[in-house]
Amino acid sequence: MTIPAAHTTTDERQYVLTLSCPDTTGIVAKLSSFIADIGGWITEAGFFTDPESGWFFTRQAVRAASISMGFDELSQRFAEVASEMGPDVRWRLWDTAKPKKAVILVSKEGHCLHDLLGRVAQNDYPMDVAAVIGNHEDLRPIAQAHGIPFHYVPFPKDAVGKRKAFDQVADLVNAESPDAIVLARFMQILPPDLCEMWSGKAINIHHSFLPSFMGARPYHQAYRRGVKLIGATCHYATEDLDDGPIIEQDVIRISHKDTPSDMQRLGRDAEKIVLARGLRFHLEDRVQVYGNRTVIFD
Repeated sequence: MTIPAAHTTTDERQYVLTLSCPDTTGIVAKLSSFIADIGGWITEAGFFTDPESGWFFTRQAVRAASISMGFDELSQRFAEVASEMGPDVRWRLWDTAKPKKAVILVSKEGHCLHDLLGRVAQNDYPMDVAAVIGNHEDLRPIAQAHGIPFHYVPFPKDAVGKRKAFDQVADLVNAESPDAIVLARFMQILPPDLCEMWSGKAINIHHSFLPSFMGARPYHQAYRRGVKLIGATCHYATEDLDDGPIIEQDVIRISHKDTPSDMQRLGRDAEKIVLARGLRFHLEDRVQVYGNRTVIFD
């Protein structure tokens, strides 16, 4: 269940609380009482209980101006409330006045990078881009045009050289302490240790043919099969290739008239839109992961 937002401007400073725990009686009442007692004005509230796992999830947005205490004191006071909900409770409090930070990993295809940086340049996207890292030099001019540092890390074909390249990428990423690591058609498979290190932060985009058309030239395979729908999937990267928790998906209808080139063009459109939506959900703390599934408070 999602309660529509009250009349408020989207750029108004808010405190966003996300919480999940084993479901039991009185959780909503306890949260509501806490917020009411400190004078909080709730502008958005979403709730969901998964009947299979028995877990409760919520996302609450509160006007910061309605609360007299500072963010640190609010965090300390809510920690006391959360501790009463048991040892398995997971929660996070975010001040929207602090923009989320991202690092974008790229290769040669620039449609996703163009789209994301364009949204940021228009002040229409809730993130700061700390750096772009590429395994080719092709997209350096795009990053430089937006005043964003570009780091070139070549990836040799041999296993030892590739591992050293990933270590270099990891050093560059971790130096920024980002909230999101965006694989914007990076075209390299993250090793398991980086997937674990960046769990819940590394976000990938790919076409939605998988697992039907795996390997090289998927659009040509799909063309020969005569598919009528193409699409894209945005998901968290895990060591199980392209099988991480799904954040967002969408499809585009095609016909027999569309060539593989047409399908690739439409697929690029789907990829950049789906990545932008999925990444926004992540940046706004609208995603909660449980197992290999997600709850999205959109």
